[in-house]
Amino acid sequence: MVDLENKIWHWYHNISECYYHLQLTVKYRRALLNKKLEKVIVDTMSEFKERYVIEMNEIGFDQNHIHILCRFLPKYSGGQVIKIIKSITVKQIFNECPEIKKELWGGEFWTDGYYISTISGRGSKKVIENYIRN
Repeated sequence: MVDLENKIWHWYHNISECYYHLQLTVKYRRALLNKKLEKVIVDTMSEFKERYVIEMNEIGFDQNHIHILCRFLPKYSGGQVIKIIKSITVKQIFNECPEIKKELWGGEFWTDGYYISTISGRGSKKVIENYIRN
């Protein structure tokens, strides 16, 4: 079991402190993200920690994309986590806002691509490089 309240997660014989910056873009870069959709996405993602051990630290919205600062257990790959986020959020979006499908030819909400980068809880890349060297 994971102690989710600590900064460093202990899971069986593993210890992790990995943060990720993700960016997901709406299909065709359509400017569809409004307050209603933002609420659906935030509410949906708030359940990920309990179910998947994916903790959403920050979620930022622009009109056609979102930025997420999150962390998850290293048993998942970044691609797996993005697949979970996209598939579950789109299901909720289409359930609660079915009119959105008319804006997207074909019924996909997110683009196939994404951006992901790792962020250390211990500092920047430069700090880690210096630590490893010395």
